[in-house]
Amino acid sequence: MAKVYRFKAKEELKMVTVFDVADYFLSRVELDSGSVMTHLKLQKLCYYVQAWHLVFEDNPMFEEKFQAWAHGPACPELFSKFKDYRWNPIPPPDEFDSSIFSGTEIETIEAVWEAYGQFDGKYLEDLTHQEDPWIMARGDCPPGEKCENVISWKSMKEYYTRLQNA
Repeated sequence: MAKVYRFKAKEELKMVTVFDVADYFLSRVELDSGSVMTHLKLQKLCYYVQAWHLVFEDNPMFEEKFQAWAHGPACPELFSKFKDYRWNPIPPPDEFDSSIFSGTEIETIEAVWEAYGQFDGKYLEDLTHQEDPWIMARGDCPPGEKCENVISWKSMKEYYTRLQNA
């Protein structure tokens, strides 16, 4: 039987989290210019990062999942972290190191920021309500009702790939 040698990199790369992506967006807020980041907007931006990263790189950027909540895609872990802000602006992190992201991850995040960053949370909520991944995950759940159905990575990749190719 042949020996299999495994080499360990000097520094193992760990997958980023939805919290890392959230901190990236929060660090982009320019309070002096009047820009703000609400919980609703942050949820949608992180959702779009995951969706577009699935299209661009054929794999998820982070492991956390999004559910088809009444106000659009939401990550329960991210909601839990920032729920106390409710509709109020979330302040930027005290410190943030973007070197945790790979070049392709930064490209995806920046592409999402450029495409969606100028919109408020309500606009992004309305946008996601018109898109297949959220609609399909909601199924026959009535509007406004609680829904914890996971929006699949497969449906996200398929839908946003079609958008890209349209």
